[in-house]
Amino acid sequence: MDIEKLSSNEIKIKNRQRIYQYIRFNGPSTKQDLVVALQLSLPTVTQNLDYLKKRSLIDGSKKITNTGGRNATAFTYLQRAKMAIGIYITAHHMNGVAVDLSGDVETMVREQVDFDLDNEAYLKKLGSLVERVKEEAGIQDADLLGVGISVPGLVSDDGETVIYGRTLNFTGKTRKEIAKYIPYPCRLVHDSYAAGYIEAWKNQEVRNAFYISLSNSVGGSIIIDHEIYEGDTQRGGEIGHMIVVPEGGRQCYCGKYGCFDTVCRAGNLDQYTDGNLELFFEKLRKKDKTALALWDEYLDHLAIAIHNIRILFDGKVILGGYVGAYIGEYLSDLCRRVDEYNPFGDRAADYVIACHYKKEASAAGAAIFYIDEFLAEI
Repeated sequence: MDIEKLSSNEIKIKNRQRIYQYIRFNGPSTKQDLVVALQLSLPTVTQNLDYLKKRSLIDGSKKITNTGGRNATAFTYLQRAKMAIGIYITAHHMNGVAVDLSGDVETMVREQVDFDLDNEAYLKKLGSLVERVKEEAGIQDADLLGVGISVPGLVSDDGETVIYGRTLNFTGKTRKEIAKYIPYPCRLVHDSYAAGYIEAWKNQEVRNAFYISLSNSVGGSIIIDHEIYEGDTQRGGEIGHMIVVPEGGRQCYCGKYGCFDTVCRAGNLDQYTDGNLELFFEKLRKKDKTALALWDEYLDHLAIAIHNIRILFDGKVILGGYVGAYIGEYLSDLCRRVDEYNPFGDRAADYVIACHYKKEASAAGAAIFYIDEFLAEI
């Protein structure tokens, strides 16, 4: 950004954000620390610190001894000054989380309930889940930025409408209908976009990445320069419908055959354990022969998909979703398989990453959009 082209007010906002972000990422900081690090005048630093303290975004009660032997005030960042709530609705569960300004999950609530947006009791349950998360996290109304609702479907750019929801047959449902009993600002978010975005948001070293969600269905999201790339029709990253078995493949829920979803959704594994994915991985660790065979086939298909993404995209590949939560201990085996396809010699271990957020990813990611907006407007 060319600072010479900014108005005086824009410069003030820019300086305030720089000061806030410096404290946020570097920990307790004195006025002198900020003057030296940011090359700002002492009056500018002081004025902006006063503004941030009045908004209860930083704390100035900490004292440290400087080299001259006198105490100096060290300003610290209050990560719970504002919070957001994220909800993830699936076929049989509702997951709710409270997320602070650092993207940390403070509270997580999971309830088993069958998806049914035409049922008033279901919609009321969604509203009560939000209130329960809010109460358990100790969030005051004034400190709640909003509620992000993560859904397994494509969402309109304004976050108002599900434009493709075939997995749960809810295409056309709106935010107003879904959030009928949620009395706070709300928006709908595509689940894979939410999960992928928070992974890159939390790890600022990941600039470009492709996030693969390996859950009840397979989805994905593309992150370029720390931003979600949605594509021309909000379908960017829909890797679940990439054809990986062109002949003789199984039929996908989309109606086509041989989609990536058909070979790498979580159900291909937990069908062996009556839908219990945790039990599947317990059997896998115990070298159960059936579990080993299913996992071997699963990794073969996943390796092909990762290789194709790497060739096309040339960025990090983050593995998330229900299966991604367990995949960390199997990364070396997976990376070895990916490397067998790579003609350029780069190692998959350098670009394939297991997710940071586990089952809470999509819910937390839905909340982080409100956190992001707040931080941008300080």
